[in-house]
Amino acid sequence: MSSLTYDLTLAGLSVGSAAALTGIGLIVTYRATGVLNFAHGAIAMVCAYALRQCVVVWGWPLWLAATATLVVLGPAIGVALERFVFRPLAVLGSDPAQTLVASIGVFVLLVGGAALLWGQGARNDAPELVSADPWGQLGVALVLAAGVGAVIRWTRFGRELRAVVDDRGLAVLGGIDADRVAAAGWAFGSFTAGLTGVLLAPYVRLDPYGLPLLVMEVVAVAVAARMRSLPVAVLVALGVGVAQSQLTRLHPSGWGAPLLQAAGANLFVVALLVASLALPRIGTRDALPRTATARVPTPPGAWAVTAVLFLLPLGFAGSDLHTSVQVPALGVVLLSLVVVTGRGGQISLGQAAYAGLGALFTALLSAGRFPWLPRLPELAALAVAVVLVAPLGLLTGWPAISRQGLALALATFAVGVGVSRFVFAQPYATSDLSLNRPAGLDGDRAYYVLELALLAAALLATRALRRGRTGRALAAMRDDEAGASAAGVRVPELKLLAFVAGAALAALGGGMLGMGLRAFDPAAFDPVRGLLWFAAVVVLGADSTLGALAAAALLVGLDAGARGGVAAALIGVLAVLVGRFPGGPYEALRRAAAGRRGAALTPVGTRVRATLRPAAQPKPVRPALAGVTGATWTATPQESAAEPAPPRRSLAGDAGGAEPRHEHPPAAPRTAADGAQPPPGTPAPDHQTRTGGAGGNTHPAGGRVRPRRHAAAPTLEARSLSARYGRFTALDGVDLDLAPGQITAVVGPNGAGKSTLFHCLAGTLHPTHGRIHLGNRDITRLPPHTRTRLGIARTFQQLSVFPSLTVTENVRVGAEQGRTKDPRAVERTLRLLGLDGPVRTLLAAALPTGTLRRVELARALAGDPRVLLLDEPAAGLDSAEIAAMTRVLRALAADGTALLVVEHDLDLVADLAHVVHVMAAGHIVASGPPDRVLNEVGA
Repeated sequence: MSSLTYDLTLAGLSVGSAAALTGIGLIVTYRATGVLNFAHGAIAMVCAYALRQCVVVWGWPLWLAATATLVVLGPAIGVALERFVFRPLAVLGSDPAQTLVASIGVFVLLVGGAALLWGQGARNDAPELVSADPWGQLGVALVLAAGVGAVIRWTRFGRELRAVVDDRGLAVLGGIDADRVAAAGWAFGSFTAGLTGVLLAPYVRLDPYGLPLLVMEVVAVAVAARMRSLPVAVLVALGVGVAQSQLTRLHPSGWGAPLLQAAGANLFVVALLVASLALPRIGTRDALPRTATARVPTPPGAWAVTAVLFLLPLGFAGSDLHTSVQVPALGVVLLSLVVVTGRGGQISLGQAAYAGLGALFTALLSAGRFPWLPRLPELAALAVAVVLVAPLGLLTGWPAISRQGLALALATFAVGVGVSRFVFAQPYATSDLSLNRPAGLDGDRAYYVLELALLAAALLATRALRRGRTGRALAAMRDDEAGASAAGVRVPELKLLAFVAGAALAALGGGMLGMGLRAFDPAAFDPVRGLLWFAAVVVLGADSTLGALAAAALLVGLDAGARGGVAAALIGVLAVLVGRFPGGPYEALRRAAAGRRGAALTPVGTRVRATLRPAAQPKPVRPALAGVTGATWTATPQESAAEPAPPRRSLAGDAGGAEPRHEHPPAAPRTAADGAQPPPGTPAPDHQTRTGGAGGNTHPAGGRVRPRRHAAAPTLEARSLSARYGRFTALDGVDLDLAPGQITAVVGPNGAGKSTLFHCLAGTLHPTHGRIHLGNRDITRLPPHTRTRLGIARTFQQLSVFPSLTVTENVRVGAEQGRTKDPRAVERTLRLLGLDGPVRTLLAAALPTGTLRRVELARALAGDPRVLLLDEPAAGLDSAEIAAMTRVLRALAADGTALLVVEHDLDLVADLAHVVHVMAAGHIVASGPPDRVLNEVGA
């Protein structure tokens, strides 16, 4: 027994050493560049094929082939990727989400290229670089880990690497060549990937799909090390390798024996599931905000052309028709990614698993082999399979509630790999399993008609999830998750809805694909396929149903009409270039067309155009802040003609600092509601002037608003609030009351605790101690969207709007998700903020900062809040806009709304607030009327 244990330990050390090399390479690349290299396994595969080509095909000596492969080819691939793929992304300022897609694109490109160059068959004659004795591989891994650790800790390059990791921009300002550091990181990471590939190739199947996936399974060791610690990665790799080897001696019995055996043989997959699901974050740079691009209008007639193209196969025959049968089925699968990724903004790399489960369940149900259910006809089996798979979308939807970016990508990838290894690859689930077509639809042409009908139903379901209230909420969550939650969108429930709907659509498409092939083929739902599908949908327009259909036709058509791998290579090229056109080819074409339309004329062309088409008289342009009659967001003539005022007082720096913030004239004089007499000719405030209607009120600057509610509106009370960040105390026993009809301002230097207090009141941060009440209700632990629905709205210091929605749609999200039931809330708010003109139909992505501030405020007001929290509301506004905003805020207070303003501009606070609280070091050190408190601060 001791001899068996020793032998299994040696075998485990051999596998663990290769896994350790993968972990080392991934960590070094991530620490140098911030990129989780999903192409690591593909680089390993390419290097393994290259070594085999040199030795087996060309007859090179092993030492020469190894030198060319590991010292030249591997690092050259890394340097090329950094120079031509990832450096342009950084220069263009693209977000990390595009970097992730580019990384997946490199993976797909290398896999497709290898399939084209070397074929898709498995190779069993890879040369052996190191003997089967594990001590050599273990020595290589330990020497590399120790060498990299020493370089990082004790050399100048290591210090530069740590500086780039901490803050790349600051490192560049300090004279560090960040590009050189990134190139070195990529070169070393690719070297370790190549070394892993050539070490594993003699002992596993060498093919374009199997080896890359095997290498990516061991990414668990890097995740367990939090993408930072090399010793932890090595120890985890060796430990899992030895444990997996030792588990092969166990032979469990009973109904769960096959699953236990599969888990023992795939312990790295189990580790990947545990690491990706148990660790919510893998580093400080794992948040991947999705780039929201403006929607590209569907070209006229595009749907008609698409319908004709999809009807054309009805005239095909033979192999052409048989191949076409796969297109509608794959189109339905890709529509699931449109829902999850395109509309919901969630990264999902495991849709192939749900498609495969749909095909598998359909086969089991139609064969009568599904537990506790009778044999069903094929169509009924497909419908039941969809119903059964849809709840399984929670496997990826539930982690998505607390994860985003790389953490979510890894979680969904892990689920896909787990389902493939523990279900699709196991004989207990798939042995002797066939799949027939529905009765009467056995022929390809008849079945294709059925597929078109199911595809039409899937398109209608996708359209329903992309339109109306749910569609706007999904788009809001995709564009800005924090802003959507602040607008009242139930983000956790909406994420679950997106993943469940996506799983249902994927299951439908998978079942259709299985019936089209008349068999359940596990290879058709391999996790690598999932990465290919994800990349195809993203590069062809993630939010475009036409893009999904085009991707389906492209993937099926290219691989059927040419050597396998063409489609993957093409999609890989497009994904690598994703930073150039993040909205897909449609967006690229639209930009190109716009550029052509905006081309400048030569002087001769200008004279010719003037002769042929005389210039028309310019139409009057509505001022940027001009509102319609009765709106409050208008600039007075005095404001428009006023000269710039001296710099405003500010507490942005330290307690006694005077950092200039805005240059603008004084705001409009305070109304009687603020304790001052209005100037002659100003309409009376609403407690002095009543309309003749049914109890409506009028704002100080005009405009009908909702009835007053001073008596009914509750007070927001904070008592003994304390908050800590590690050992740092940000808040220490703060008390605050926000009363109806009162504007409360909080000022103080940076680091005083203002933002922490604001986040505690808004619900984005829970205090360590203390309570928050809205009236008699304790809301201390309630999430932001629940507080919004109770009547607490907020704005953001950094603008939080939904770029892919129009101005009206932005405001409608606030009305639909807030506490109001008034169908006129949207129109009333648009008028109030002067957004009811042509600007209402414009996409927020193309609007200036001042207008976006109004849009954000309008979205908050559309939900009829009782408490309004404003974080730096004057940031980015000019003098006229600040004055107009001041009048709106006064009018809201006069109408009974409680307002909290966190602001650095002391002059604006003096003009606006009724009560001012000064914070310092987590305490409120002074409170009272603005004149007295601000004079004390100035003194």
